[in-house]
Amino acid sequence: MDAKGNQGVQNPGGNVCEKAVTFQELESMLPKAVKRRVHALKRLQVQCANIEAKFYEEVHELERKYSTLYQPLFDKRRDIVTGTVEPTDAECEWQSDGDEEDALAEDVKEKATIEDATKEETAPQEDSKGVPEFWLTIFKSVDMLSDMLQEHDEPILKHLKDIQVKFSESGQPMSFTLEFHFEANSYFNNAVLTKVYKMKAEPDESDPFSFEGPEIVDCEGCQIDWHKGKDVTVKTIKKKQKHKGRGTVRTVTKQVPNDSFFNFFNPVKASPDAEEDDSEFALATLASDFEIGHFFRERIIPRAVLYFTGEADESFEEEEMEDEEEQDEEGDEDDEDDGDSDPKA
Repeated sequence: MDAKGNQGVQNPGGNVCEKAVTFQELESMLPKAVKRRVHALKRLQVQCANIEAKFYEEVHELERKYSTLYQPLFDKRRDIVTGTVEPTDAECEWQSDGDEEDALAEDVKEKATIEDATKEETAPQEDSKGVPEFWLTIFKSVDMLSDMLQEHDEPILKHLKDIQVKFSESGQPMSFTLEFHFEANSYFNNAVLTKVYKMKAEPDESDPFSFEGPEIVDCEGCQIDWHKGKDVTVKTIKKKQKHKGRGTVRTVTKQVPNDSFFNFFNPVKASPDAEEDDSEFALATLASDFEIGHFFRERIIPRAVLYFTGEADESFEEEEMEDEEEQDEEGDEDDEDDGDSDPKA
């Protein structure tokens, strides 16, 4: 360690290097016999990566297996949300923070007059079914999704009945598919919109040590069969053109891309022939797309009701706050240690 407290890199000869050495420099300093043994260790590391890939393949099989166990529960969730079925009193029992207050207020309710009770009995029942705007509320409540959402998307997403994830079959290349199920609507004919995420689950032969588990490498959307004039992913603009020779002016209309959540089903493709700036933009867009797909699969679909109520975000923020507090405490301890140390030591 130098006078500033920085850890130097010790080379095989025992001297401390002031600057970090590269792998090539370090390897060149190794005795030949030691270098051979390091190569053997690296071959073992590649074998470890291959075993890790097998582990993730089995994890994928477990996900497929348990998805069939979850599905009846998700189907029941869809039926309740859409109002296809009405849950029983037993199914609706839930201990909430407000139950104690409700119990205290019960005495007041019992003292209501017969006239008020009669009015309550004869009052018309709510006409809404299920949980109105369930998925739209989730979209608007989650930052990652609300950033994609436009005002003209909202009426369409009111028709969204369910979101499901399907895993690739055993023996097939690893992938998962997001399915967005819609009720009949005046915007498009599709009953289901899909997005397929293709994954790479084995080490790269040219760089096996970079393997850290399955990663999304590509995605495919679907064609939306829009009704005439209802496509929210494009907008019509009018542009005036002046004839160079005659000087006459004409108005030309054309369609241009429009911001919309439904662009999610037409993902950007990175082209090897694209210019550097365009390629970087495409790769950044794809990275964001992959993150959103993973978020749907891992968070939104399995915990939808908690995002609807806002409880999922709250618990996530609490975890982040706890982590920050722990880091602050560790930082304070480090400061105290530094204060006790002798600067001349």
